Amino acid sequence: QVQLEESGGNLVQPGGSLRLSCVASGNIFSFYAMAWYRQAPGKQREFVARITRGGSTNYVDSVKGRFTISLDNAKSTVYLQMNSLKPEDTAVYYCSLYSAFEYWGQGTQVTVSS
Repeated sequence: QVQLEESGGNLVQPGGSLRLSCVASGNIFSFYAMAWYRQAPGKQREFVARITRGGSTNYVDSVKGRFTISLDNAKSTVYLQMNSLKPEDTAVYYCSLYSAFEYWGQGTQVTVSS
């Protein structure tokens, strides 16, 4: 069993920054990547960023240059540094872990509004 707990969501003004964290626990020894997804109201969940255990990353085009994903293997924690936030970044952000199965956290709300 794997547990993922996200934190760091908040209300922020356009142009501001937030850092999301996701701590993984349980049977995580064989995981090979972690990722962030988001779901805005009335929209489908979309991929945001992914990082492998070796440090390779990829991002959706809309966040390139603004968001940075990082992984602390020792703490089993993945981070998402979000800069230059826009109202269209408003969504519930979910953490995902890839091993033999894919696991999901409960999500953390990010609201970008003045």
